[in-house]
Amino acid sequence: MSALLHRQRVSQVSAESNYLHGTANEDLSFMPLFKIIRILILFSVFIGLAFYAQQQKLKSRSWTEPLQLVIYPINADNDHPAVNDYIHDLDDSVFASIDGFFAEQSLDYNLITRQPTSTKLGPVVTVQPPPAPLPSAGYAAIIWWGIKFRYWVYQNTPDSDSNIRRIRVFVQYHAAGKGKRLQHSLGLDKGLVALVQAFAAIEQDQQNNIVIAHEVLHTVGASDKYAPDNSPLFPVGYADPNQSPLYPQKRAEIMAGRIPLSENRMRMPDSLAECMIGEATALEINWLR
Repeated sequence: MSALLHRQRVSQVSAESNYLHGTANEDLSFMPLFKIIRILILFSVFIGLAFYAQQQKLKSRSWTEPLQLVIYPINADNDHPAVNDYIHDLDDSVFASIDGFFAEQSLDYNLITRQPTSTKLGPVVTVQPPPAPLPSAGYAAIIWWGIKFRYWVYQNTPDSDSNIRRIRVFVQYHAAGKGKRLQHSLGLDKGLVALVQAFAAIEQDQQNNIVIAHEVLHTVGASDKYAPDNSPLFPVGYADPNQSPLYPQKRAEIMAGRIPLSENRMRMPDSLAECMIGEATALEINWLR
């Protein structure tokens, strides 16, 4: 009897072992297949996004028809009443000088379209974007912010309009104050989105438009043309580097953002009428081939 029980126990253990072993083998054979499917799905998404980004880049820099610039105002000062009043009074005419600037500057280059941009006011956005990194932030911090910002953009402009030729410009308006400085504005060359810091004051409208135009050009490939101390780089940051005498310059290269008055003096332009697009910038945005 004892021997019989022992044989039954050994048989039971063997059966359990075979069952467990078989289950483990099935799991092992299933897991690689699951991983392969997951990798294929992620790879397909990546390919799709890369293709879309490439199409967006090609279409937005072909200049065969106007780029749509949509301005989304944001009250950046904790629902400040004066800022709300300013935003409430905004309309398309406030940004008309942006389209005028791009149209006038394009006359020096052989573009297919006579009107490179068409700017309109979009709806007010009430959700604040993720805080932008400082210019001195590390590369990893900037990349991480870019990911968070693009996700925020997706959440706060969930419409069905195509973004192939549309640049979304989110303008954070702040209450104006003497000596008040704003954080750095940013334009992303992947995604056609920009985050602009601006003052909510009528007398600041034209300088706000300079910043918007500057960041819009970043989204289509233009690079900054100023040094760490904000002084324009010579010669690419000068409106007329061949002028003699060199100083004072009469206009600002838009991607430099300052008018050089002497070797160590400069000033902000008052409006886009005092700005121009130089050949180096034109080459970057595909206005010059």
